[in-house]
Amino acid sequence: MNPYVGLVSSLRAAWLTGKTRAAEHRVSQLEALRRFLDEKKQPILDAMASDMCKPSFEVELSEIIMVKNEVNYALNNLSSWMKDKGVDKNLVTQLDTAFIRKEPYGVVLIIGPWNYPLQLILVPLVGAIAAGNCVIIKPSEICSSTEKLLAETLPSYLDNDCFAVVTGGPVEMTQLLENKFDYIFFTGMSRVTQPPPLSMLSDSLSREAPEDGG
Repeated sequence: MNPYVGLVSSLRAAWLTGKTRAAEHRVSQLEALRRFLDEKKQPILDAMASDMCKPSFEVELSEIIMVKNEVNYALNNLSSWMKDKGVDKNLVTQLDTAFIRKEPYGVVLIIGPWNYPLQLILVPLVGAIAAGNCVIIKPSEICSSTEKLLAETLPSYLDNDCFAVVTGGPVEMTQLLENKFDYIFFTGMSRVTQPPPLSMLSDSLSREAPEDGG
């Protein structure tokens, strides 16, 4: 049996309750993510120094500050993003109430790369939280110290009913992709982003946002 069936099912059950749709929940989780970045700044610097020998100033600029800017932008604009948008009426819809309402996708999977192991997994997380989704993040196993830090500390900040961190390599990622996700973020090289394993997405009709790098 697939080891992630229960996890994905529990997140989907949480999403179906509607708790992630509430503005208060989105704000609380974004603020919690910002606290994580503030309170775990030094462990983040240490982890990336261990994984990649990245200088502290580079990690602060390209990883921590960039993610915090995304969080702040989302918090400042969340109320306007969540508002219904009126649309022009025609003769047929003249007596109707016509508007566009943005809806969350549901359960989202974010697969991170090794080169920016914090930024390229937490920036999509900011958007997914702001949109009202439940999320599983899968950090790169290549940056093992950063992966361990995210797995051991991030869950203590976020709502564990709605957000989870999964670790491991290609085997675990393939097992994850055997489950039904409503949206998948993935960054990687073309030889990785092409099937396999993302060819499995056609079977589950998942929407995907692959970023082809390198």
